[in-house]
Amino acid sequence: MPINYEEILKEVVEQLYLWAPKVLAALAIYFFGKWTAKIIRSIIRKMLRRANQDDMLIGFIGNIVYGMLLAFVVIAALQRVGVPMTSAVAVLGAAGLAVGFALKDSLSNFASGVMIVIFRPFKIGDFVEAGGVSGVVEEIQIFVTVLKTGDNRKMIIPNGKIFGGSITNYSSHDTRRIDLVFGIGYTDDLLKAKQVLERIVKAHPLVLKDPAPAIAVTELARNRVNFKVRPWVKAGDYATVHDELTETVKLELDKEGLSAS
Repeated sequence: MPINYEEILKEVVEQLYLWAPKVLAALAIYFFGKWTAKIIRSIIRKMLRRANQDDMLIGFIGNIVYGMLLAFVVIAALQRVGVPMTSAVAVLGAAGLAVGFALKDSLSNFASGVMIVIFRPFKIGDFVEAGGVSGVVEEIQIFVTVLKTGDNRKMIIPNGKIFGGSITNYSSHDTRRIDLVFGIGYTDDLLKAKQVLERIVKAHPLVLKDPAPAIAVTELARNRVNFKVRPWVKAGDYATVHDELTETVKLELDKEGLSAS
């Protein structure tokens, strides 16, 4: 039986006339709805900022609201194509259940994100060690937390890995103590070395007077006598003072004829 191309073409054209307006309308609903959802998210964020809410909470709530609005937009677009609302909800519900079983870790990350927002072990801008990574908190999303490392790398860590492990927040207090260890030889003048260390620490402009720095002999090792030097600094000055003191101590001990190690 010969193929009737005219009939096939006619059927294709009829289907295009039937479905093209619906598909275009659905696409319009989707893109317009997505744009509107972004505007609403922006408005909510501005309102929360005016209410002096924490940046972490602002970002988290904004992302949740955007996700919910986008789900409604997808349902409306499907309905415009011809999928009944009840069927669309049922399909999305079934899909959500299937995805939920497949993405158990993602649900765990979402729950952990909620717990992070509730208990607030850190906030945006804090320097933390979490999930095996150290860096400054840039953003807390629904499933992940974004950190920026000291060498300017962007690290994306699942919230479940963060909340399920140890979290060290180096920015939670205004001040930090630096723990340095310096050694001298057994034949060196111990009291002189201690005086040199005290002079160096007290002369540094970023070292705090209160609490006072502590300098003491803490170990008689096999080949050296170890001093612990413990100055207090503002949290933001930690790295600067740590490195500058290390260099200055080495130079000054060498200048005084003491064998720094």
